[in-house]
Amino acid sequence: MHILVSNDDGINSEGIYALAMELRKIADVTVVAPEKQMSAVGHAITVQYPLRVNPFYKNGELFGYAVDGTPADAVKLAVKALLKDKKIDLLISGINHGTNTSINIIYSGTVSAATEGTILGIPSIAISLATYAPNPDFSFAAKFAVKLAEFVFKNGLPKGTLLNVNVPPVSENEIKGVLVTRQGSAFWDDWFEIRKDPNGRDYYWLAGRFINYEQGDLSADHTAVQNNYISITPIHFDLTNYKAIDELKKSGLENLLKSLDKD
Repeated sequence: MHILVSNDDGINSEGIYALAMELRKIADVTVVAPEKQMSAVGHAITVQYPLRVNPFYKNGELFGYAVDGTPADAVKLAVKALLKDKKIDLLISGINHGTNTSINIIYSGTVSAATEGTILGIPSIAISLATYAPNPDFSFAAKFAVKLAEFVFKNGLPKGTLLNVNVPPVSENEIKGVLVTRQGSAFWDDWFEIRKDPNGRDYYWLAGRFINYEQGDLSADHTAVQNNYISITPIHFDLTNYKAIDELKKSGLENLLKSLDKD
């Protein structure tokens, strides 16, 4: 089995190192990841500038390849150029340092790396450790990623679907189990703090408060994690709201050109 590993925290992050080292016990692993922190860049790709790739060494050994682009760039470049002559059986993005549930999914570079893998026809997983605390322990999440990789390699995934995994930041014996969940309903109540730089000029720093609308509903990803369950959410990149199609047709939206003629 050959596994491509990427992330959005950068190739020198502790999460990707823990993931790659654990996966190398069961598979041939290639790491291609952004050279620096790229959290919350979503599915951005680089089209106006060239991309550069450099070998990245850790503890004196080649660990992977650092790309001066986004997570989606790293995956696309790996599949279409660096590894174009080598079959990739699975892509795993992570282990992200932070939660990627509910509304966070649309901003997440971790999820977008896995989405790009899915677009390119590779069974893909995004995995996050749901904490922002400094120096977290990624070891259990890495071990779980190995089990999940073996499961997906054996069973496959529905076409066009990736798994978004969030692991609670608790000890292994506190984990209550695994739940297949849906994307929960939540949002960020954002604001900008205005600060002064050393030259007295204003700059803005984004801050916010995460609000979960579904406290107590274990079918929702964020609530499951809050209750010490590993959340696995199947997601896809078809953003169509199918229920709204008939409603919009009935509203007369398709007759806009006719109304323009009357005007």
